[in-house]
Amino acid sequence: MSGLGEGIGAAIEGGLLARAVEPRAGEVGSHSPASSVTCANCGTSYHGHFCPECGQKAHIHRSLAAIGHDIMHGVLHLDGKLWETLPLLTFKPGELTRRYIAGERAKFVSPMAMFLFTVFAMFAVFQMVGIGAPTDLANDLFGSDGDNPVQTEVRRQMEALEKERATLPAKSPRRTQIDSELKGLNLVFAKAGSPSDETDKVVSVNTGISWFDKVLLEKWKKNPGLMLYKLQANGYKFSWLLIPLSVPFLWLMFAWRRQFKAYDHAVFVTYSLSFMSLLFIVMSILSTIPNGGGWAFLLFAIGAPLHLYKQLRQAYGLSRFSAFWRFCVLLFCMQIVVLMFVIILGLLGAF
Repeated sequence: MSGLGEGIGAAIEGGLLARAVEPRAGEVGSHSPASSVTCANCGTSYHGHFCPECGQKAHIHRSLAAIGHDIMHGVLHLDGKLWETLPLLTFKPGELTRRYIAGERAKFVSPMAMFLFTVFAMFAVFQMVGIGAPTDLANDLFGSDGDNPVQTEVRRQMEALEKERATLPAKSPRRTQIDSELKGLNLVFAKAGSPSDETDKVVSVNTGISWFDKVLLEKWKKNPGLMLYKLQANGYKFSWLLIPLSVPFLWLMFAWRRQFKAYDHAVFVTYSLSFMSLLFIVMSILSTIPNGGGWAFLLFAIGAPLHLYKQLRQAYGLSRFSAFWRFCVLLFCMQIVVLMFVIILGLLGAF
């Protein structure tokens, strides 16, 4: 239940953040535009749904039902813009990108609002279905105090041998054999109870960059579970870093085509990341059904590259060949971006 509560909380937080950055142009209230109204906020008389001076809605509600509607509207963003945006984002992402850049803003959810909502919704669904990074590697590998799986099995064998030894005569050759086995099992027991030496051998890495080794790798070595928890906790909070990390690579691929500006690439990247978040939501839900993991992987293997290729070709008006080579380069650049993002998250978690 705690995962469900955290998931719902993350979804609400994402919806409210998305609502905060989403422009209100194009929304319609329940006030009739034919009648004249005086703005309760600034005193301007006007006709329409919104005050031309301060932008406040003409219709002012004073009911609990309206408050509930505002919460649902703010969190889930269920208005005409969402239903205009989602089909294009899914099936014609390049067209959505191109039309938004060209100036069709009122009918679509803005890239940043869409990104915030989908990212927070993705982490909310992850919480609900129980997907998360392991946060107690030491216990997973070696067991907690008194609950080491290796120690438990060795202890069981030792107790069985000791019971057998107690039933044997003092001069029985089997007692000597059991004593030898117990001696060996005691060594195994002691080794299983001290995993730190083996852990050091596994995670002892030296990059040659002293500050990096000291700040990041040493903390991973001391407490990998805590570091994984920090990565998970910071992942959605700093997910927006993926946008500025990705834009320079996309800009380099169009550096000689001056009609495309950094803003265009930012819109492209933000809508693309929004779709990937939606894709991960669907995949995580599929993984909860029997044999759904295979379908989830197939969906990602086909849907993610196909969507990226279509968005590239449609948004920038590229030929098949031009879109394909940029798609291949972009796949490689994405690995660099993800690596940079994980390193930044690791550094943020180390402080």
